[in-house]
Amino acid sequence: MRNKKGFTLVELIIVIVIVGILTIIATVAYRDHVRRSMATEGKALLSAVANAKRIYVARHGYFVNVAETSDCTMLHVDARWNRYFTSFSVTNATTDSFTATTHGSAEATGSTVWVNVNLYQPTEVMRVSWQ
Repeated sequence: MRNKKGFTLVELIIVIVIVGILTIIATVAYRDHVRRSMATEGKALLSAVANAKRIYVARHGYFVNVAETSDCTMLHVDARWNRYFTSFSVTNATTDSFTATTHGSAEATGSTVWVNVNLYQPTEVMRVSWQ
């Protein structure tokens, strides 16, 4: 009887299939992680906008209407140096709440982050959507 050394073709195919499946799973997880990290920049921008609006209302007693812009001098929020979210818009829903929205650019194109803020409720919920 001969002494066999090496792998059979079936064993090699099984290993290649397993490595392929693991690669697919890792790629999907990596892309999801990259998207979430890009959305963090949008969330930080909208948190700065929400805080600036609260400060403005505390000082002046009324909301300021902010059109879509990258450099809002009234709120002192500058988004021009961001990598993925370089502009934002704010719409006043009522006298004590507003919605801030930002859209992704560059690699984050197709992503939108928005937040609804009520001045008298300390918690705010941010939502992220991808197209």
